[in-house]
Amino acid sequence: MNQKPQMYTDLEVSVVCGGLTEMVIDVYNKFTDRTFYYSLHHSLSVLLIATFLLGSAVLLGGCNPHAFKTEAAEVSQLVLHNLGDPKTFNYAFNQEFPNVFRFAFEGLTATNDLTAAIQPGLAQSWESFDNKQRFVFTLREGLKWSDGKPLTADDVVFTFEKIVFNPEIPTDSKDSIKIGADGIFPKIRKLDQRRVEFILPEPFAPFLRSIAGPPFGIAILPEHILQESIITKGTDGKPQFLSTWGTDTAPEKVVVNGAYRIVSYTPSQRIILERNPHYWRKDEQGNSLPYIERIVWQIIESTDTAVIQFRSGGLDLTDGWGRMPPEHFGLLKREEKRGNFSIYTSGPRPGVNFISFNLNKGSRNGRPLVDPIKSRWFNSVKFRQAVAYGIDRQRLINNSLQGLGELQNSPISVQSPYYISPEEGLKVYEYNPERSRKLLMEAGFTYDKNGQLLDAEGNRVRFTLFTNAENKTRVSMGAQIKQDLSKIGMQVDFTPIAFNTLVDKLANTLEWDCHLLGFISGVEPNDGANAWSPDGGLHTFNQKPLPGQPPIQGREVYDWEAEIGRLYIEGAREVDEAKRKAIYEQTQRIAQEYLPYIHLVNALSLSAVRDRVHEVKYSSLGGVVWNIYELKVVDN
Repeated sequence: MNQKPQMYTDLEVSVVCGGLTEMVIDVYNKFTDRTFYYSLHHSLSVLLIATFLLGSAVLLGGCNPHAFKTEAAEVSQLVLHNLGDPKTFNYAFNQEFPNVFRFAFEGLTATNDLTAAIQPGLAQSWESFDNKQRFVFTLREGLKWSDGKPLTADDVVFTFEKIVFNPEIPTDSKDSIKIGADGIFPKIRKLDQRRVEFILPEPFAPFLRSIAGPPFGIAILPEHILQESIITKGTDGKPQFLSTWGTDTAPEKVVVNGAYRIVSYTPSQRIILERNPHYWRKDEQGNSLPYIERIVWQIIESTDTAVIQFRSGGLDLTDGWGRMPPEHFGLLKREEKRGNFSIYTSGPRPGVNFISFNLNKGSRNGRPLVDPIKSRWFNSVKFRQAVAYGIDRQRLINNSLQGLGELQNSPISVQSPYYISPEEGLKVYEYNPERSRKLLMEAGFTYDKNGQLLDAEGNRVRFTLFTNAENKTRVSMGAQIKQDLSKIGMQVDFTPIAFNTLVDKLANTLEWDCHLLGFISGVEPNDGANAWSPDGGLHTFNQKPLPGQPPIQGREVYDWEAEIGRLYIEGAREVDEAKRKAIYEQTQRIAQEYLPYIHLVNALSLSAVRDRVHEVKYSSLGGVVWNIYELKVVDN
């Protein structure tokens, strides 16, 4: 464990914290509620609870990571949290958000999440030629990896040729840079130690954003560390790279180019990152960045537990990415002034939340991925439209989002200039259970005397809805969706499960009925190309097998599905902004007609941040930590 010797080893008491805070959360909330506090009938209970909480406060204070520093070891640190353990430390295989990669890796370009503008990253500059089909990038002078080795054009060429373009490496990054109808990759070559050239087969408008590093672009990875794992094959004949930098890797072996490097990971407890001494950024006075020495990323599987730890001083942020649960807003807003923190908000969160049915008609090893009876329902457009009309989305906002949200009607984020609104003609599914029933009967469904929905063969309409159990807001939404759909005769078996288990169903076994999840995206629609291309790695509603997985027999791609994929290719090819907008308008109209994703609601972007954290430039796109290298922690 590469901990500094002055620190208690890995802040070991967090196990106590987790158990304790889960136990006291209900009484703690009641204790802070004035109605409860002043009730004469509960005066004795108040005294007992106060005594209990006073004793608990000692333990909660002991759970505060800030309390474990000795004066000799006093360094600036930021403490935040995530709901679950990371799945990998290899950026090529990342499919989750939030993640540590925003802290640890960078790309040739970067996105300013305050303005959404593209700016220099590892490349200090670039030039374009030949109608923007040839780009030359010049790397910053003196770039180094976290182990002190030089970062050169060789690393850039290695990342693209040996990882992103490699057919044996199933990275989602490749989908964002496949160009044209044939999915051709750019050609890349080294000009000298600091310059690389890309030649594109045709104009590709998203190019500079596609290479902008985490969270959506391509991060540059170290050739001197990973080259051998690409060359060496395992007993299964696949590159060892596929199992390189898993979460069981010794942290010092994960070599990075970002502001922070990983120094320890304790499963179910925390990741600790420390300042990368070789990071390239400096402030205007020439001081090396970042300012904050250490990031402690606690693993807290309950948002309720997380808010208790924030209130007790154990966390500096409720959420670094603006995804604080809306149900915590009212409580924290009352405590904002006396708690020495500020709540930031900035419109709806980027991305989308949705439910999606499994439309894959294929079989694997002779076994259908989806029960054929259910598959007939799911593949009926009228069935999916009936479900959309049957969900009371305004009630989702009022209840699950505590009124702090907006309706989401498009697969493109509202922050994007390519988004079209209902006022511009986008189809909207307002709550209308009568319309749902009419569509279902038009599709051949009937109702029995008890109001239960039956298909044409008399089968009861019943399916399983999954979501990730760690996300309490989604669990609340799923419970209401189950209730709403019961009103149109459907039996929904709502089953929250661990996020990693859900990802395995969506990406590997492909055996699921329906899920409630969300996609995070920025302003560039092509960021979602891997979800909309029929061959994309995140085309979950009709997933093809990923490299190395058993084949699927009988998978079918609908005409509308292929058309959306074609339009995404056309939209990426078009450099005229007005024409691009028209293309992406068409994709949104098709998506809303056929509903492979039934879009729901988006919470407002919210974060509570301790006043000791300075230089916050909050935005709905990047939350608090998008400019982590500029943040400062100032203890008064």
